[in-house]
Amino acid sequence: MCNKYEAPQALDIEREWNVSARSPLRVWSLELHPLRIGPFVKPRGDLESGQWGLIPQKSETNIPRTREGKRMSTNNARDDRIATAWTYRFPWAKGQRCLIPASNFTEPYWGLHEKHIPWRFKRADGHPWALAGIWSEWVDPATGEVLPNFSLITQNVDAHLLLKLMHKPDKKLSAENQDKRGVVPVEREDWDAWLHGTIDQARGLIKLPSVEVFEHGPEDSTVKVALDLATGEPIVERDPTSLF
Repeated sequence: MCNKYEAPQALDIEREWNVSARSPLRVWSLELHPLRIGPFVKPRGDLESGQWGLIPQKSETNIPRTREGKRMSTNNARDDRIATAWTYRFPWAKGQRCLIPASNFTEPYWGLHEKHIPWRFKRADGHPWALAGIWSEWVDPATGEVLPNFSLITQNVDAHLLLKLMHKPDKKLSAENQDKRGVVPVEREDWDAWLHGTIDQARGLIKLPSVEVFEHGPEDSTVKVALDLATGEPIVERDPTSLF
């Protein structure tokens, strides 16, 4: 799953996606964490901004909660539950899919220590990511304000040479059954199908990306660690105890 990414500037998004911003846009910070405001591209070429974390329609506040009132995380929507989970099924059934622009995203790499290394993923071609998402709108019962909101869709990445190395492994499970999750990049030629196609067409676009599309490494450029995808082992250029 993803809990941190960086968003491009509005003008960069408009140029990359050939879209128009809805006015007025809520201002977003470039570094995004759950419940912060971020941009997303809707069908028909609308650039919107809203809360990262889908809000249940009958919620009293913008903080996502279960039906019993317990706070929950909705920034990531599992692809295998998106059609049935009560938090996501209605936007999914209505075709409320979006593309989430990201300059990069960060995942935790646990291959060296009990403490993780934040690992940053960019596109090798220099373009921003277009990540698959769903969106909705929530009306604040106290003020009547409409707050757009969205979630990133995630998929199982246990079979991906690179992405399977992220996140802390569950020692009780085999390497093939970790159920590690990752975002769903959508390539440019598939943007229209994701935004305007049928549910079956959208389902077909939830697939593992090629390893070659990634440029990746520690978020902190002073950390001299690389990954050997053939073995899954880190290559450390200096004493790893100096990393933390």
